[in-house]
Amino acid sequence: MLKLLHLSFLPKSASFGLLILRLSVGLSMLLLHGRGKLMNFSATAAKFPALFGLSSSVNASLAVFAEVVCSALLILGLFTRFASLMLAITMSTAFFIVHKMALTGEHSGELALVYLFAYVTLLFTGAGKFSVDRA
Repeated sequence: MLKLLHLSFLPKSASFGLLILRLSVGLSMLLLHGRGKLMNFSATAAKFPALFGLSSSVNASLAVFAEVVCSALLILGLFTRFASLMLAITMSTAFFIVHKMALTGEHSGELALVYLFAYVTLLFTGAGKFSVDRA
């Protein structure tokens, strides 16, 4: 019974876990967030806040770079720590500034916080052995 509770029949592989994490957060960010911003860039830029002394279109461009290019790098496991850092900065901005740290309600930043935790994890761990970085 303890063997079943410990799930010891499953192989232990931190690298496989990192691959699943990279693929899940990379693909979901790219397809569910970045692609829409890229495809409708003018509408996105018009709604984006002007932060850090940068125009709304510059901030939108930086977000698209992170959410599209860096997500693709993350999926491949190429320059993983750089890509994770760029995505963590983007999600920090989204959570702390745009969503004002709200975890509930209509303008909740809960998803941005979950992504932030995943990207910080990958920033510290790297891609694992199933990656272009390792090859």
